[in-house]
Amino acid sequence: MCSRDCCSKGGVSRTKDGNPCERRAEKQETDIIVPTPQSLLSDNRIVCSLTPDEFRAVRMMSEDMYPYEMIQEIADFLVKGSGIRPKIGIICGSGLGSLADLIQNPKVFEYSKIPNFPVSTVEGHAGKLVVGCLEGVNVMAMQGRFHYYEGYPLAKCSMPVRVMKLCGVEYLFATNAAGGINPKYAVGDIMLMHDHVNMLGFAGNSPLQGPNDPRFGPRFPALVNSYNKDLINKAIDISKAMGIESSVHVGVYSCLGGPTYETIAELRALRMMGVDAVGMSTVHEVITARHCDMKVFAFSLITNKCATEYSEKKDEEANHDEVMAVAKNKQKACCEMVSRLVAEIQKSL
Repeated sequence: MCSRDCCSKGGVSRTKDGNPCERRAEKQETDIIVPTPQSLLSDNRIVCSLTPDEFRAVRMMSEDMYPYEMIQEIADFLVKGSGIRPKIGIICGSGLGSLADLIQNPKVFEYSKIPNFPVSTVEGHAGKLVVGCLEGVNVMAMQGRFHYYEGYPLAKCSMPVRVMKLCGVEYLFATNAAGGINPKYAVGDIMLMHDHVNMLGFAGNSPLQGPNDPRFGPRFPALVNSYNKDLINKAIDISKAMGIESSVHVGVYSCLGGPTYETIAELRALRMMGVDAVGMSTVHEVITARHCDMKVFAFSLITNKCATEYSEKKDEEANHDEVMAVAKNKQKACCEMVSRLVAEIQKSL
């Protein structure tokens, strides 16, 4: 049993029989619990004093919404630092960072050096933003994107698209590595996206959640024809000119949250819904781009075949190393397609 003063004094407290005081130990353990950011706020106001770590947690939570003024500051930083107002924005998917290497006279910004910018944590994503010229057009390319499974909210994952818009971008090219669900797709094929199934949206997650700023776009944007048909048709013509039309398809993409790959049951359900390829990105970026009235072109590099039959074979399981290897082998074709499409856009600017 505790002595009268044991829990009120510092140091190691003990009971009358010499054993450590359990109440004091419990109190010490409670003292080191860091409250969640939500528990420290009341009506968006801090209601208690914070340690530096607690303050950073609250600050990051408040920045998830990224108000217009903050995004404008990031855009101004990039435009001033590069001296360029880009017309085309490119998001490079896993293993496809070499798309940015095509840019001439590049000005490179590391994500960690851009004010209020997130940091990419996934292998195959260099975490750099490159601004320069490609086929006579000013472009901005992200070598690495942000994923929901990294712990970022969707608004933060897609925030760079709004930065691009305020920098002057009118066209968004989004690329990704994806698993092929359509049995006609082979590893190394390219799927031009003409629609998507937003599985994260089914669960109530959207990059547009929260107050709407009409300076970006309307409260309720329509997503019919989100993927520009003219750009899809131009890409098909380019694939014919390159002699790769047999490995280029037009299909439907779906984004799941990750980081786990899909179960057999999930893949079967997606196929029944008309999905041809599945990944862990892109859809929230497209939603944000369309909200900003940008023209969108997106494609998936099929880096693995999704198994839709139950099997004990380990070689049929998806893995990130396979994704990276296939992307590396197909970089040249993907880069050429993007370059030619940029050249086509240049004719209309």
